[in-house]
Amino acid sequence: MDKFKEECGVFGVTCADNAAYVAYQGTYALQHRGQESAGISTLSQGVMYSHKNMGLVSQVFKDFDFNLLPGTVAISHNRYSTTGTSNISNAQPLCMETKQGIMSIAHNGNIINASLLRDILQKKGAIFQTSSDSEVIVHLLSMSKHMNFNKALKEALMKLQGAFSIVTLYENKLIAARDPYGFRPFVLGKMPNGGFCVASETCAFDLIGAEYLRDIAPGEIITISGKKLHSAYLPKAPHYAKCIFEYIYFSRPDSIIFGEKCDKVRREMGRQLAREDDLQDADIVISVPDSSNTAALGYAEESTFKFEIGLIRNHYVGRTFIKPKQEDRELSVRLKFNPVKGVIRGKKIVLIEDSIVRGTTLKGLIKFMRQYGAREIHVRVASPVVKNSCFFGIDLSNKKELIGAKKSVKQIAKHIGADSLKYLTLKGMLDIAPGSHKNYCTGCFDSKYPIAAPKKYSKNRLTNKLNITSSPIS
Repeated sequence: MDKFKEECGVFGVTCADNAAYVAYQGTYALQHRGQESAGISTLSQGVMYSHKNMGLVSQVFKDFDFNLLPGTVAISHNRYSTTGTSNISNAQPLCMETKQGIMSIAHNGNIINASLLRDILQKKGAIFQTSSDSEVIVHLLSMSKHMNFNKALKEALMKLQGAFSIVTLYENKLIAARDPYGFRPFVLGKMPNGGFCVASETCAFDLIGAEYLRDIAPGEIITISGKKLHSAYLPKAPHYAKCIFEYIYFSRPDSIIFGEKCDKVRREMGRQLAREDDLQDADIVISVPDSSNTAALGYAEESTFKFEIGLIRNHYVGRTFIKPKQEDRELSVRLKFNPVKGVIRGKKIVLIEDSIVRGTTLKGLIKFMRQYGAREIHVRVASPVVKNSCFFGIDLSNKKELIGAKKSVKQIAKHIGADSLKYLTLKGMLDIAPGSHKNYCTGCFDSKYPIAAPKKYSKNRLTNKLNITSSPIS
């Protein structure tokens, strides 16, 4: 689908004899959150070990000897470049030696005042090796007057504006911190041996056999030393601002997100979409796989229209939003999806999509679904119209990319070639989301951002002229 790029995935574990391999497994489960680079850091007897490279987790660690990453505590990261360029210099975790000592850090989110902080730090003599906003955190920490690492980290985090879920290694301790608004999911788990683990999503715990304990609270800084855990807190935000798109698209359906099962919420959004619809009859309901599958099941259950598998996805083709040119994206649609001819031929179809960004994918899908005999195609979207940029971890800083910002629903329907098009209402979506409406960020739908958006913002606002490469992955 022509979706947003996800942000990143972070993971950390303590008291594991094979900590690096456990971190590899946890990051593997979070692969959907970032496919540009991957890395792991461990700490053993005062020495920091790290391995990272461009590519998928399976590529970066193909035939890798995990004995080269000794230690019982590890952090890991996979990345999409929501800020900074896509090269090895920006791969994480970042390993640094500060006045407080050696450390490694991995970050998920977007710091919206990173450019301003970077300018201030450079004037004070800071030398940056990356164009990632994550490095800003390290320099803030290093320039703190505090020699105590935890105090310096808290002071640094209090200067940040935006979204962050952070894992840090320091003195054989794992430290995890979440921004006060709680933009991104961040969870705490317990290993079978009594150690702890943290991750962007609970699906990482399932793979390693860990028990999900709870969410890391917004503004919480957890320090884990061995099997002991201590919490401190940043000043509270006026309210939470959990990203509603985690339920719609980003997170895996088998994860517990913001305290609720993602599959349950996603299915209910499909049900609500059907309740708001006035379509009287249809032969079948099909989804645009895979992220729309659960919503499509909910729509079919509520509408009583029959659910069918009408599109087959090729999982070995890269995501379409990575393709920079329009013609490349259209080719990717044909490579990635193929209609099941016997299912769609002659049918009046309800096609369920979780969201529409550019409309490229749907336009291509509808075109060749008609070529294969679909009689009518009525598109139903299990989220409101995306009209605005995001500044808190989604790679969508250019409003010009959004079809919903330029065209009416009727015009979008005509552009993609649908017989009709309807979206889930904002109220309907929020009524389904667990908890209070005010505790979600819905800025991409209604421009109501929890933090004032910067006037000038670009994904590549942090730039340098470093072009660091590594050996190719076999």
